[in-house]
Amino acid sequence: MMIMIDWMIVCPIIAALVLVIIVVLSLRRIVPTNEVHVVRSGPQTYCYGATENSKGNIYYEFPAWVPLLGVSVTKFGINVFDLDIPNYEAYDKDRLPFVIDVKSFFRISSPVIASQRVSSQTELEKQLLGIVQGAARSILAKEDLNTIMGERNKYGEMFTKEVTDQLVEWGVSAVKNIELMDIRDSHSSNVIVNIMAKKKSQIEMESRQTVAENARKANEAEILAKKEVDLKEQEAIQAVGLRKAEVSQKVGIAEEQSKQMVQEQAKITTEKEMAVKRVQEVQAAEIQKQASIVKAEGDKNVVELNAEASVAKSEGEKKVRVLEAEAKKAEVELRADADLKAARNESLGIEAKGRAQATAKELDEKAKVAGDIELFDKVQSNPEYQEFMINTKRVEALMQVGIEQAKNLGNADIKIYATSETVNGGVSKAANTFSPSNGFNVSSLLDAFSSTDVGKKISETIGNVLEKQNKKD
Repeated sequence: MMIMIDWMIVCPIIAALVLVIIVVLSLRRIVPTNEVHVVRSGPQTYCYGATENSKGNIYYEFPAWVPLLGVSVTKFGINVFDLDIPNYEAYDKDRLPFVIDVKSFFRISSPVIASQRVSSQTELEKQLLGIVQGAARSILAKEDLNTIMGERNKYGEMFTKEVTDQLVEWGVSAVKNIELMDIRDSHSSNVIVNIMAKKKSQIEMESRQTVAENARKANEAEILAKKEVDLKEQEAIQAVGLRKAEVSQKVGIAEEQSKQMVQEQAKITTEKEMAVKRVQEVQAAEIQKQASIVKAEGDKNVVELNAEASVAKSEGEKKVRVLEAEAKKAEVELRADADLKAARNESLGIEAKGRAQATAKELDEKAKVAGDIELFDKVQSNPEYQEFMINTKRVEALMQVGIEQAKNLGNADIKIYATSETVNGGVSKAANTFSPSNGFNVSSLLDAFSSTDVGKKISETIGNVLEKQNKKD
């Protein structure tokens, strides 16, 4: 199915869309870096540019008559701008006319407030010009012209304070103080010229008075200086005469004092020589005395040193003997210690050997009984075999007992007295003597006998005798 396109209808639509796009793009605005644009759309106001609370730097400036999209734009520069007020006529408090030049510097601090006051920056500058002129007029009208000319610098600060509150209402702030650049006469006035001439004449008068006063003071100074010079000359002549008399007097006094001092020094010299002789005699006697004392002390020291040397010699010999004794003692102790260590090592070797033998024996015994343990485990589970083994062991024990009894009987000197009616009965009784029951009875009898005091002594005596016999054997 094919769709037929009616280009007669589509082409005008496309052309209209392209035209709309071109128109919209033509309304696109990019705010320069040194400007701020205040855009009002209906009740809303937006700022575009490099300011606080900015919506960016791009917007679309639709005409104000376009419904919903229409906007009105107010453009301001964000750079500092200056306002010059040249040749502004003003009056002082005495209504004397004069002309001033004023220069001021401002910047827009609140573009929204400024846009509410004016529609362009040119209009804003006109309004600020009127504000500065009014402030200058109101302040200067309260001052005297002489004061204004003499204290011109303070009025810039006064102008700035006067307009600060008004500038806030216009969204503007002063960058620096407003400056009062120049003051001069208006075209129809010579007030300032007359003031300057008056000041000039006054300066000339004061200058001449100063020159005359300085000349008078110079003449007076010359007279005073000459007078002082004359007085100084007279004082110098008088001082020279007094000085000469004083010198002569001092010379005579000095000569007499010199003679007296020479005599006194001669007397002192003689006394000192006598004192020196006495001191030398005393020192000679003292030296002799000290020499005798030193000699006596030297003899005494020689005797003491000889005695100390003898004592030291005896002490040294004593120490030598002590050291020899200690050396011998140390040698004996070392030998004893070596023997003790050897004995200990030998005992440790024997002990280790005994332990090794005991361990080997224990292992051997365990190996021997291992079969018995295994046999015991098997026998324990078979009662018939247990009874068979018990009977076998009994037979072996009785056989061993019989063999040993026979050996003992063969070696023993035994006499048995058996009483019986027949020979067979006597032999039977004699045989019963070596039966196990009679052996147990004899053993019990000996145990009971050895438990008594007499039996214990007898047993101990027999034991001692047997032990001595064994030792001899």
